[in-house]
Amino acid sequence: MFQIRNLKPPATGHFCHRGLGIALIVSVSGFRIFTVMFEKPADLHLHTNYSDGTYTPEELAEHGKRLGFAVLALTDHDTIDGCERMQSACAERDIEFIAASEITVDIDGHEMHLLSYCIDTANETLLTALRESQTNRKNRVHEMVAKLNELGVPLKTEEVFEIAKCDAPGRPHIGRALVKEGHCSSVDEAFQRYLKIGRPAWVPKPKLSAANAIKLVHEAGGVAVMAHPGLNRIDQCIPMLVESGLDGIECFHSRHSTNMSERYLQVADDHGLLVTGGSDCHGMNKGKPLIGSVKIPYLHVEQLKERARRHKATSQHL
Repeated sequence: MFQIRNLKPPATGHFCHRGLGIALIVSVSGFRIFTVMFEKPADLHLHTNYSDGTYTPEELAEHGKRLGFAVLALTDHDTIDGCERMQSACAERDIEFIAASEITVDIDGHEMHLLSYCIDTANETLLTALRESQTNRKNRVHEMVAKLNELGVPLKTEEVFEIAKCDAPGRPHIGRALVKEGHCSSVDEAFQRYLKIGRPAWVPKPKLSAANAIKLVHEAGGVAVMAHPGLNRIDQCIPMLVESGLDGIECFHSRHSTNMSERYLQVADDHGLLVTGGSDCHGMNKGKPLIGSVKIPYLHVEQLKERARRHKATSQHL
């Protein structure tokens, strides 16, 4: 099995053969991304309706089966509540499942998302931290709705929570409520007018420090990976994250250009980091599902699992 990093991107729509796989560069929203056919392809960044996705775990797993995935990881925001159902849904479809979460953290005053793979979903310290993050998310909904009310938008928190129906509500749920109640024509409009950072209804969210979150993930036997670095624009923080024990970096993402992916492959090499990738599919939240737009070879899954075994062995001796 070869690594995706060895593929040199051809012109859009052209195939490039390397060993056991075939890579096709496709264009999505102006970005060129890898769609790769492997014997055991994986998508390691997916969301369900247990956070801000629209698919149930069963629907997501069915899409994964239809698209030929051998491995799926569920990375709902600040929660692992959907992992049990997703694991069952994947088992029924002969898909390997990786329990994970996308944890919101702070690094040097910047928000970052930390993907945590192969975690022990029964680890009480991790569960306590996630419950605190969920409480912060709910409080933030109340604060943002209050700001909307001050702006003359008569939205109710009950309307947001009715749409969310989960313990990890977020801004997409507020956006969907604004659309449902006729205050905006689309979720994108809701973000542009009210919900993005710097907009009148935006409220900062209390977050774990990145260093503490990485430690927490390791204690739960998991692997800590920086999500979509091309969207964060905090490359200057990567050395600090590496010092804190960061394991990997998400080089392949549906919103990464080819140049971005190549850049972060080099960053991974420079710092000895594992490589991951995923579509960051949120179901129909973006107008169309992104699952299938990014596939990575099983080699990277094996490397994740090997690192997790090392962390589990270390945590058992603490």
